[in-house]
Amino acid sequence: MGDVAKDLAAGTAGGAAQLICGHPFDTIKVKLQSQPAPLSGQLPKYSGAMDAVRQTLASEGSRGLYKGMGAPLATVAALNAVLFSVRGQLESFFRPYPGASLEVKQQVVCGAGAGAAVSLLACPTELIKCRLQAQSALAASSSVGVAVKYGGPVDVAKHVVQSNGVKGLFKGLVPTMAREVPGNAVVFGVYEMIKQHFAGGRDTSNLGREVLILAGGVSGAAFWLAVYPTDVIKSVIQVDDFKNPKFSGSIDAFRKIMASEGVKGLYKGFGPAIVRSAPANAACFLVYEITRSSFG
Repeated sequence: MGDVAKDLAAGTAGGAAQLICGHPFDTIKVKLQSQPAPLSGQLPKYSGAMDAVRQTLASEGSRGLYKGMGAPLATVAALNAVLFSVRGQLESFFRPYPGASLEVKQQVVCGAGAGAAVSLLACPTELIKCRLQAQSALAASSSVGVAVKYGGPVDVAKHVVQSNGVKGLFKGLVPTMAREVPGNAVVFGVYEMIKQHFAGGRDTSNLGREVLILAGGVSGAAFWLAVYPTDVIKSVIQVDDFKNPKFSGSIDAFRKIMASEGVKGLYKGFGPAIVRSAPANAACFLVYEITRSSFG
């Protein structure tokens, strides 16, 4: 079995583990990110993460926490195949000989390159996921009832393509890239740094699962610490109305969030994102490493 095929299979398994483990946290994150700033004298729809969980369970049941999972689950194979196989190809470019271990700074470059490649697939997937996750919050806040009720991921894609063409699916590509490139550079750099610290050198092949879980969990948290405000901007742009947009682009979204809510507006939903990142990324990397090593 070739290296690309191994990365493809292991990346798919890791991505599925990450998604199942982390999606409910992600749903709450997007609901908090996309709720509009309340009018003066009014309270926001959700007072915080736990309130968003309570309201979601009351109105939609536990299924509401898994809203929008169809799109990323359907594409998780492609997303993680691209991420891990591009990273694998970049690793082999840096290796002086087959099987050689890389320096942390080389892993940072490999992560950034993989992030750039994966952005093209991540952008439409995220747009569909975010519009599904946020629709209940947007519908409740819409005084004129402009929010569309989607039947599922395919229905979102159909709506977007009918009204805006295929390019509509790539709304938010700039902030998606601004999240994925530095975010994945940090993830793979931190992951490798922790593994090498515990291995006492570059050869990390004999590390136990506990270290892989720790390295995966910490690298996941590091991702959100590095790029969270960019993710907020991406989410508000992707759930923005196509016909009467509130934001003309990333810079405009940044300015308007800062003007209306200050710095804390750029960290809406940060709690569930950080809480989710550790177990979800730990699951992803652990399953990836186990699957990869099972192929020899």
